[in-house]
Amino acid sequence: MEQISLTYVKQLRIVKISLIVSVLLSLPKTLFIYNMIEKGEMNFSEVSVFVFIVQFIFYFIFSWLVLQLCANWSYQLIKSPPSRIIGTILAGTAILIGILYLMDLVYPFFTGETISKREMGFLFFNYFIVFTVLFFVARILRLEVIRKENLVENEHLKQQSLQNELTALKNQIDPHFLFNSLNSLNSLIRDNKEATTFVTKLSFMYRYILQSGDQNKATIKEELKFLESYVHLIKTRYRNRFSLEISIDEAYLDKEIPPLALQTLVENAIKHNEISETNPLTVRIYSKDETICIENPIRPRTNLAEGTGSGLSNLEKRYFLLGKQKIAISTENNIFCVQLPILKTA
Repeated sequence: MEQISLTYVKQLRIVKISLIVSVLLSLPKTLFIYNMIEKGEMNFSEVSVFVFIVQFIFYFIFSWLVLQLCANWSYQLIKSPPSRIIGTILAGTAILIGILYLMDLVYPFFTGETISKREMGFLFFNYFIVFTVLFFVARILRLEVIRKENLVENEHLKQQSLQNELTALKNQIDPHFLFNSLNSLNSLIRDNKEATTFVTKLSFMYRYILQSGDQNKATIKEELKFLESYVHLIKTRYRNRFSLEISIDEAYLDKEIPPLALQTLVENAIKHNEISETNPLTVRIYSKDETICIENPIRPRTNLAEGTGSGLSNLEKRYFLLGKQKIAISTENNIFCVQLPILKTA
């Protein structure tokens, strides 16, 4: 997938390149005028300085328009690469024809003569070659902008990673202390089967979360096992008001998704939807076309549970960073559905 930068190529660069192109294209006439001046044989009947200036201006305007079109405007208006190329060629052709048409109108004011068909054909060929060269120059400028943005983004990610490590160190809890505490709690409540099961599931969840912190991917089988413990804790609170239906083909179980992805979306459904005796909540998880779908009916809570509100956006960013993939979200028929693509294998 091609990366699209929304940053403009700087105007100063485009103006400089347009001036250089205009000077190079006007160079033969420039040298001719210089030689005439040097020899003291300046003859305005042979060459018109005004025509030279007009052609220089037209070269500059044409170069500027083509560079703007190919380096900036086409990327801002058209996201699809094939459509962008076709649109750029059509718009560039329109600019070329428009410039030649204006030149045909202006030329008689300075020479008293119209441009012949032969001269017009030569000008068309000349401008076409210029357009082709500028098309590739604009592409180089755009790739340079993308490269610089990637360097900035990578540096930002490094800084963010360091900050996350620092935050983790500041908030670090000795896992052995917590697990020992949970084991001690288990011994205190061993006569209460429901309570001991709850503590065991909680201990498993905490261990899985710690382990997943060092991993970018997890198999769907592992995620479902973790989700089972999470749902057990949720059902302890909501009882029969909450249910989870899972229908995933066995062929998907060894495929991978980001860690805690399923739990994040189930938690999201619980946090944003009403759960009551009259309106119990059912979340469905199923496989479909190389994706895992998580859906639930939309019944917004009157008072939302507290949270950071970043779970879904965090998941979207992880998918983009791991494989430049996107999750799909729909709300058709009052059903909130998120489709998680299977992560690409390296």
